[in-house]
Amino acid sequence: MQKKIETVKTLLEALPFIKQFANQKIVIKYGGSAQTSPQLKEQFAEDILLMYLVGIRPIVVHGGGKSITDMLDALNIESKFIEGQRVTTKEVMRIVEMILSGEINKEIVSLLNSHGAKAIGISGKDAHFVTAESLDFAKWGLTGKIKHVDASVINNLVHEKFIPVIAPIAAGEEMGHPGFNINADLAASFIAKSIGAKKIIFLTDTAGVLDNDKQLFTSLTKSEIDALKADGTIHGGMVPKVDACLEAVEGGVEKAHIIDGRVEHSLLLELFTSEGVGTQITL
Repeated sequence: MQKKIETVKTLLEALPFIKQFANQKIVIKYGGSAQTSPQLKEQFAEDILLMYLVGIRPIVVHGGGKSITDMLDALNIESKFIEGQRVTTKEVMRIVEMILSGEINKEIVSLLNSHGAKAIGISGKDAHFVTAESLDFAKWGLTGKIKHVDASVINNLVHEKFIPVIAPIAAGEEMGHPGFNINADLAASFIAKSIGAKKIIFLTDTAGVLDNDKQLFTSLTKSEIDALKADGTIHGGMVPKVDACLEAVEGGVEKAHIIDGRVEHSLLLELFTSEGVGTQITL
């Protein structure tokens, strides 16, 4: 009986958060171990389904850098990075689209649908809802930066009770353009601010933003992040993550979260418990 009572208490703790987020759009950047571990994949699908069933409107934006690199290696095509960004030649762009849109996107959609959700997979090329331009063609080739997101495409899908699963590929503006490879973190933040999302959550392979003693910052503001970047506490791969978070909140998203996707049901723990499990970022 005591175990049943504890279960009820857990549900009651989640109730205020369920009320708060009902009918709200929440963007989830799905990547890292959560996207590659079979067990974590299943738990991610369960988390998204529960969010969906209690009235939250999840939008998933996924990456796939490791799978792209693995395929390029198998084809004996060199993977080249400059300042952490993949150099995307026309040859590489074909592989990027094949892996992101053709393989990973459909795998996530199938996984969600097999759990009883109503997911649909798209890329920015569909309806040209994401358009971009070259970041610096001479340097990065077809690696792009987003110019515009047509929010009506996503909002219409959400209105029809779909869970959009988005591959971070953008359309070029000229006819016959092969498209642009977009950093998935930046794609997620741009989409979140464009559609008026309440939250954006980044699933990563770290507990969140850590101090120099490896202790978690549970909450950070823009000014605190600026100071931590200046003194080197926030460095390396965490810099683009916090930059993507700041872009979202500066664009009107209420809160951004960086959480550990290696933790079981980390999405639900962050959304439906008072303590949460990662770092939340606000203005």
